[in-house]
Amino acid sequence: MKAQGIVHKYGDNVDTDVIIPARYLNTSSHQELASHCMEDIDIDFTKKVKTGDIMVAEKNFGCGSSREHAPIAIKASGISCVIASTFARIFYRNAINIGLPILECEAASQEIKSGDEVAVDFDTGVITDLTTGKTYQAEPFPPFIQEIIADGGLIRHVTK
Repeated sequence: MKAQGIVHKYGDNVDTDVIIPARYLNTSSHQELASHCMEDIDIDFTKKVKTGDIMVAEKNFGCGSSREHAPIAIKASGISCVIASTFARIFYRNAINIGLPILECEAASQEIKSGDEVAVDFDTGVITDLTTGKTYQAEPFPPFIQEIIADGGLIRHVTK
């Protein structure tokens, strides 16, 4: 599996309340959640994001509550992958459960800039900043997690 897109960059400790504010949790519509994704820290995010784009952040991405709405909003917005130096553990698991690819890579999270074009090879864990030509190595997912993500999440994987 591969992804390629333009980067939307954020810093440390992006919490689930910022990813999808609690005032929108009364909907189960993935598209409605996506329409409010990141609005409290990046009001223009939903206007800028294109299908396939990549989100890059620094430490502790997805901290805060255990709401599954956060990775759902990111995925439904069109983001194909999130790269961070570290993820909150419950966000990490929720992302896999809903089929949102995420990779931990300290160097990539520090050096890749907003607006760069990035390609990701999920089989090898290689992240390539096509804007700068620099490559980074993340730990690839083991095959069983790659299957869950390829199937669109844990529920689809199990029912398959």
